[in-house]
Parts: sequence; structure tokens; C-alpha cells
Amino acid sequence: MVGVPFRAQGRDPRYGLDCVGLVWAAYAAVGCALPAPDDYPLRGWRRGRIFAALMTAGFRAVSDRADGDVALIALSAGQHHLGVIGPASMVHAHAGLRRVVESPSDDVMRAAARWRLEQ
Repeated sequence: MVGVPFRAQGRDPRYGLDCVGLVWAAYAAVGCALPAPDDYPLRGWRRGRIFAALMTAGFRAVSDRADGDVALIALSAGQHHLGVIGPASMVHAHAGLRRVVESPSDDVMRAAARWRLEQ
């Protein structure tokens, strides 16, 4: 998904993804159809609502790190960002760069929370 254009509220890699759309599209690409939240604001999405959306989709909070986990990064008060953890990086939809990028794992180390899909 690296290189897919950024699109606010984007859900389809053919047209663009935001950070939520990236997580759901990445899991769909490996055969996991998840109920995606579609009623979230661009800013001010509270952690409780994010956690509820992840739990509804079948994720559970974890303290360790594994490839494929979802990382929640707190960019600022009330502004959160999601990404998918890889071996030494995190893949996420970068609004400033206008595309999905792969960043070094130091972004993952700043994660406020990590979530793993229950098998």
C-alpha cells in the first residue's frame, strides 16, 4: 500500500486512503473483512471512540509489538493517527506527504497504544 495517495476519509486504495482506511484496507488485502468506522472527525477523535471501533472490529490491546499490529500515535491533544507495524517500520497514511509511507520504527516506539487482531 506504500505510495497509495492520501485522501481524507478514503477507504479504497484505488482512490486514496487516510490512516483509518489504510488499516482496514491492509487487513482486507489479507482476507480479513472488518467493519470500518465511517463516522469519525478529521480532528478530535477521542481515544475511547478509537478503542471502541478497534474492539468492534475484533482487535485487543497489547503491550508487546508484532508485525501487523495497529499502532495508535497521539500527534497532539485530540489528534490521533493509526498505522500498521512492520518488522522495522510503520506503514501509515501521511497527510502532509499526501501518500501512504513507510516510516522507521521510532514512530512505533512512540505509540500510545498497540492493537492486535484476535485470531
